[in-house]
Amino acid sequence: MFFTRSLRLESSRRSAFLFGPRMTGKTFLLKELPADLFVDLLDPELELRLKTSPRLFWEQVSALKNRALVVVDEIQRVPALLDYVQKGIEEKHLIFILSGSSARKLKRGGANLLGGRARAAFGH
Repeated sequence: MFFTRSLRLESSRRSAFLFGPRMTGKTFLLKELPADLFVDLLDPELELRLKTSPRLFWEQVSALKNRALVVVDEIQRVPALLDYVQKGIEEKHLIFILSGSSARKLKRGGANLLGGRARAAFGH
């Protein structure tokens, strides 16, 4: 059974976290966005590559135009990317939509939660 859901992220001018339990349709909603770059951290090879060298993420992101939209699905898998997200927001004025199923895991790991640079949305 499918339920119609709407979340007005496509018109967002600010970066945001989208947190919610697994299997609630976060990825489905994110794939509808007109992202200039979509990073799917459920891809095991990509996750391993970015864990080993988070700087590769910055190389992709820094090549984008100002105000580009970057979507990162399952950000809690590679929390080191959040430092580059902050850099992208501040230096390139990029807009990031970050999803994850565990805000607690990010907090516990001491991840950069972007202090005021991104708002949080919680789905259920």
